[in-house]
Amino acid sequence: LAVAVGDAVPSQVVDHYENPRNVGSLDRNAKNVGTGLVGAPACGDVMKLQVEVDENGRIVDARFKTFGCGSAIASSSLATEWVKGKTVDEALKIKNTDIAKELCLPPVKLHCSMLAEDAIKAALADYKLKQDPNKEESEKKA
Repeated sequence: LAVAVGDAVPSQVVDHYENPRNVGSLDRNAKNVGTGLVGAPACGDVMKLQVEVDENGRIVDARFKTFGCGSAIASSSLATEWVKGKTVDEALKIKNTDIAKELCLPPVKLHCSMLAEDAIKAALADYKLKQDPNKEESEKKA
């Protein structure tokens, strides 16, 4: 956790960094698992977030692997906590501003919460594509 001398680190960030929730991977080939892989070239953070969705469209599990700073790891961890139990549509409503507010991220770390929102959206887009693989083909032809 890189911090400048004198910077206060919010306790939520430290907690999620030191005790990250839902670290790991799900079977990316499973039809009910969506995988989102996003990165921020400016800072080098890379985030993989996966969701497992049940037959009712509810997220029953979520996992992440993040290469980045403590704020990126904390944002990923919190995102997996928040998507669990939600429907796909409910999870799509999670905004980076909510993540940043919950973790009390300073302005210089807001890109971490944006990455988490993007990872959620990418994972759910992958899941939706797996449910109807012909949809993308028909959209390309239109």
